[in-house]
Amino acid sequence: MLNAFVNIFKIPELRSRILFTLGVIIIIRLGSAIPCPGVNPNVLGEFFRTVVDQQAQGSVVGMLNLFSGGALENCAIFSLSVMPYISASIMMQLLTTVVPTLGKLAREEGGRQKLTQYSRLLTVLLCLFQGYLLAIGFENPESIPLLHGIHGIIEKLGSPLVPEPGWSFRLITMISLTTGTLLLMWLGEQISDKGIGNGVSLIITIGILARLPAGLVQGWSKLISPSSITASSPFLIALLLLFLFGVIAATVAMTQAMRKITIHYAKQVRGNRVYGGQTSFLPLKVNYAGVMPIIFAQAILLFPSTIIGFVVPNSAVAARIANSLSAGGLYYALSVVLIFFFSYFWVATQFNPVQIADDLKKHGGFIPGIRPGAPTSEFLDYSMTRLTLAGAIFLSILAVLPMVVQNLLGIPAITAQFFGGTSLLIVVGVILDTMRQAETYLLQRNYDGFLRKKKVGKVAGSPVVANVTKEGTLVWIYTFIGILVIAGITVSLFKK
Repeated sequence: MLNAFVNIFKIPELRSRILFTLGVIIIIRLGSAIPCPGVNPNVLGEFFRTVVDQQAQGSVVGMLNLFSGGALENCAIFSLSVMPYISASIMMQLLTTVVPTLGKLAREEGGRQKLTQYSRLLTVLLCLFQGYLLAIGFENPESIPLLHGIHGIIEKLGSPLVPEPGWSFRLITMISLTTGTLLLMWLGEQISDKGIGNGVSLIITIGILARLPAGLVQGWSKLISPSSITASSPFLIALLLLFLFGVIAATVAMTQAMRKITIHYAKQVRGNRVYGGQTSFLPLKVNYAGVMPIIFAQAILLFPSTIIGFVVPNSAVAARIANSLSAGGLYYALSVVLIFFFSYFWVATQFNPVQIADDLKKHGGFIPGIRPGAPTSEFLDYSMTRLTLAGAIFLSILAVLPMVVQNLLGIPAITAQFFGGTSLLIVVGVILDTMRQAETYLLQRNYDGFLRKKKVGKVAGSPVVANVTKEGTLVWIYTFIGILVIAGITVSLFKK
């Protein structure tokens, strides 16, 4: 594993891509610390440190701050992150399956480029709309449930969140946040083109990991504080770390889990050549929808609480309803229901068993024991339905796991968010995808990869290279998290 990291810098192209990606990441982290004009970042930062990160249960504003890498806490120009672009891309992807005109455009030459342009235009509209709502919320922070509790911070510091409210502040905030999101979108495209990994996904992952040291420090401080020290505290910390590794291992296993459907191809004689006669497999992923069901569920539950806060700002009943929809048992119960719905919805829109069966029939492929055509389509649909059920159950458990950890151990919300939910699934998926891209460069140049090794032998006097699969993903992740844990503990002890 260590040799794989060393070999990365022996390949000039891979080394330049990694250094370029690291340079862009530095720019992104700098932008997350530059506040928007007209906002007092001290008030907002104190609110997140004393209210949001320490509350008993997670909230929508805490989740948004997590995905932005702490930019929302600083009211930075990158506060919206790339979430508007992701929302616009998902909307366009769903519309291509529902609207026949867009579906036809996607299959035409150059159609994908036009759909990408439509997604960018929709991103600008979403940024302007969200920037306006955020500016209104900053001007009247006591009137919306998302910033519940900030009034005490304002009285304590003796300074308002927005010293000079008005349309000038709103326009500047809208322009600043929209420009920041568009800059992030462009940087993500540059990472995908000149760096390594998927740029947009990597930006979100970096934002999540940027909050990990703070989460570890706060969790450590909570567990070893004088009021909570007991004889079982060391055992509890060790058990918590072991549980974290187990959750990560289960997430990695479920992300890579698939069912391999055996496919036989019949022999076909064309002229003097014989085609087919081979055996392959069709991979059906257990978690076919990936992180999309959790994102859809959280996005839908985000709108009611936000809209209620703006429509009925001073109602105590509306505030309780909004709080129950943004955190608590009702929030997680609705999340489970929506995760199951969107898991099957995503599979129904993206997985087409009829088309797969027709393609197999055209190329002379068949599943052993299943007749080609309609029986093959029914078999694939039945198999995918059962796999989707297992994936939806896993996603539901992963979504409610942070709340369970908080209630049982009483750790802060910022720490519990790394024990499951969207953040862990995104981090694991993006890290695995980035490792596969780096491994491609290593294996092409006869270096050992992260997941596979190349063994060189001799057969009849000539070297033969064989790929041997090795599951080294967990080792890499364990090492990475171990370094972060040690860094967090060191920072905490240094502060004390």
